[in-house]
Amino acid sequence: MERSMQTNGSQSSVQYYEQLSNKLGWFSIALGLAEVAAPSQVAALIGVRDDDKTRNVLRAYGVRELTAGVGILTEKRPAGWLWARVGGDVLDLISLSSARSTDKARSVVSTAAVLGVTALDVVCAKQLSEYGKGQTHHHKIVSAVTINRPVEDVYEFWSDFERWPQFMRHIESVQRTGPTTSHWKARGPLGVTVEWNSEITHNEPNRLIGWRSVEGSDIHNAGRVRFEPAPGGRGTKVAAEIFYAPPRGELTAAVAKLLGQIPQAQIHDELRAFKQIMEVGEVVKSDASIHRGLHAAQPPEAVSV
Repeated sequence: MERSMQTNGSQSSVQYYEQLSNKLGWFSIALGLAEVAAPSQVAALIGVRDDDKTRNVLRAYGVRELTAGVGILTEKRPAGWLWARVGGDVLDLISLSSARSTDKARSVVSTAAVLGVTALDVVCAKQLSEYGKGQTHHHKIVSAVTINRPVEDVYEFWSDFERWPQFMRHIESVQRTGPTTSHWKARGPLGVTVEWNSEITHNEPNRLIGWRSVEGSDIHNAGRVRFEPAPGGRGTKVAAEIFYAPPRGELTAAVAKLLGQIPQAQIHDELRAFKQIMEVGEVVKSDASIHRGLHAAQPPEAVSV
């Protein structure tokens, strides 16, 4: 019970600082918009001289605040962006101390406000950084396909990992290194090559295969696949659950999505390719999958008489 209370307390603390980081993110966006859109009014509010130099500096700071705000609100663990805000806060304090004051009282209040926000940024960034140490954030992909072949045949092919490159385009090679271990090499997002060692964790013939990467691998992943007779005697239902951490972090995953390399769709396509190999003997490719761009429909050839 004591451990449960500690865990719940830790989770509540993390939730509190995540909520605080969201508020700091919105504050950053609001401040950034004001500095970009109305630098003269901001200069008057903080009690510094309004001239071309001040307005240009405030606009630049506004862009910085907008960038940090978007980063904080879009990242699952925005500790890095919060530390960036801390750096910006220090720069703000230096600028306030060196700026020509037009209203001493407002300058003092502004400096105190920046110091208060800086303290919040430091505490929030520190707490989220501590929570993030040693944490691997995995994504989960679920996909399924029905194959018109007996369960025994489907399981036998799938369990032979060295044949996976036949239907998984991103897998370059799989080499068995022991009864339950293997070495994998794959093409990751943006052309990154990743390698890892994997071990089978569960193996129930014709029912279930589970695996996971071992410590020291470039990419952390795990998964399990269930094989069940499809209703109505329609073959085998293959249901896959895959957990993975993007190579080189969340940023790579985000960029890969922008470039169209979405893991969920990729796994779905590869299961369909597996279905084609099992039913047809090869992966069937359309013109659109081979050639880029639009393709005109090809009429049948004329029959000579």
